[in-house]
Amino acid sequence: MKTKRVFDIFAEICKVPRPSKHEEQISQWLQSFAKEHGIECVADEAMNVIMRVPATPGYEDHEGVILQAHMDMVAEKDGNVEHDFLKDPIETYIDGDWLKAKGTTLGADDGIGISMALAIITDPELQHPAIECLFTVDEETGLTGAMKLQDGMLRSKRLINIDSEDDGQIFIGCAGGIDTLAKMHYEPVNNTSYILPSYIAVRLSVSGLMGGHSGDDINKGRANANQLLVWFLARIWPQTEIRLASIQGGNLRNAIAREAEAVLVIPFAYKEQIRVEWNRYVAQMENVFGEVEKEMRLELETTDMPKTFIPAEKACRLIMALCECPHGMIAMSSEMPGLVETSTNLASIKMKQSCLEGAKKEGYIEINTSQRSSKETSKHHLKWVVEQALSMACDEVTHGDGYPGWNPNPHSALLEVVKKAYVDLFKTEPKVLAIHAGLECGLFLEKYPYLDMVSVGPQMYGVHSPQERLSISSTERCYQWLCQTLSAL
Repeated sequence: MKTKRVFDIFAEICKVPRPSKHEEQISQWLQSFAKEHGIECVADEAMNVIMRVPATPGYEDHEGVILQAHMDMVAEKDGNVEHDFLKDPIETYIDGDWLKAKGTTLGADDGIGISMALAIITDPELQHPAIECLFTVDEETGLTGAMKLQDGMLRSKRLINIDSEDDGQIFIGCAGGIDTLAKMHYEPVNNTSYILPSYIAVRLSVSGLMGGHSGDDINKGRANANQLLVWFLARIWPQTEIRLASIQGGNLRNAIAREAEAVLVIPFAYKEQIRVEWNRYVAQMENVFGEVEKEMRLELETTDMPKTFIPAEKACRLIMALCECPHGMIAMSSEMPGLVETSTNLASIKMKQSCLEGAKKEGYIEINTSQRSSKETSKHHLKWVVEQALSMACDEVTHGDGYPGWNPNPHSALLEVVKKAYVDLFKTEPKVLAIHAGLECGLFLEKYPYLDMVSVGPQMYGVHSPQERLSISSTERCYQWLCQTLSAL
């Protein structure tokens, strides 16, 4: 395969820990790679890495191009898998045409983009103009690398982002986004009254969901584990005296929650009533999501009696607030058919404990959400809607800095070259689209407003989840496409 070099490099990258906000090792690895191959390389204060190779003979007078990808990966694993993303390599295997990982995210988003760029600049036979490779940090959790990229670091006026996940598609625009973080502080209540045999503790759990990317997959009808859990809690809460001991669900702000669980204490007399209600609810959710969520598991089991609770009134407010908090697709674009315009993701619910020196122990629930929209006004309106819902229970609601969208330019000169290269290779037209996900291109435009940009990539599914898989044949086609484009430039 022409792409053997690409996969050899990706195999080496899989050995290097690189979860978001922990890119020290991969940044050093890239700098060592450049040194080994005699490539000009510089790293900035944010640990972004820029490599530069000169034009091949005959291309010296042609305008240069930037190949861009991000270093970090989403660190998600199945609940029964032991894996330390700060130390352990990603274990990969081949299943037909698919490259997969054993129980974790694969990291092809965007390790395969880095691999393609490095394969290109170390190919002695490929003809191309001057190339800059820009590898950024922390794309997945804050776009920090793109935000901190200094003016003047880039020299070329054309940029190919290799961070898309759809075969034969060229992206020329993306949504902007903003995160919302809410906290509900409380003083835990000791369990002195709710004891056996008058009361029992039960654990409700949701697992086996598909999850996925909170942008690309938000309109695919997938269930959110956090929602499934709180919908049931809201249903049973008024019926009997219930105490909420714990609630947790989801993990990353840009992944749809796949798992969630809560521990309740209920009067023993209501045990069968709750179980019947739960079974009825499970049947209803299977009817709603069963065609999409084939592996969905909703389980109820008895568990050890907890030592503390969340205060009853605060627990009630929390459940109502989470029920009111929107999740999913909000609006479709009227300008680009088939494109999600606005969405929000109820990403995670996490129990925390703070213990300041000299102060009594305090608990708090932390709720993460992420809003996206192609329209700045809609993005900010939605963050206020989320804030109002969560303020029913939370005493602290803050918003991140957010990042801008990338407005499509259908008249791009680079776009025409990339389209022609695809047609010359595969004798069919590629699709030209915008994406409902955050790409770094919008931030690059803020600092380099003259940039002409497109985004491409091989076929992937299940990114941001342990179901992530990369098509081997699509990677071959995408690499050929990039090589053809560079030769045409």
